[in-house]
Amino acid sequence: MNLESPKVNVEKSSQDIFNFLSDIKNFEGLMPENISKFEVLENDKFLFALKGMPEIILKKKEVIPPNKIVLGAAGGKLDFSLVAEINETNENSSDVQLKFNGDFNPMMAMMIKGPIGKFIETLVTSIPKAI
Repeated sequence: MNLESPKVNVEKSSQDIFNFLSDIKNFEGLMPENISKFEVLENDKFLFALKGMPEIILKKKEVIPPNKIVLGAAGGKLDFSLVAEINETNENSSDVQLKFNGDFNPMMAMMIKGPIGKFIETLVTSIPKAI
């Protein structure tokens, strides 16, 4: 299952956005209002939970400065990744898009497609306000 957030323009350089997203503590400020738990486990790993959902642990898997950060599931039964793509439009403006990729059975994919789509849209639209 592959989902993409809308592209959001941020009035910052790609390096500024990359630096912001590279610090996983900053993801707490991007989370939706229905977050019930957020905890930094290591400098490249955090745990979060939304009300009514199981806890999810994300770990930084790959970084390609200043354009790409890949977070992946760290433990648990589900294997997925969340990719932040940053494309500079000029020296003080960049587009950011989040892409979710997961390998789920059709029933699970049908159940989580809506909530995951809304979740990544909330994350990406929070970036311009948070930086």
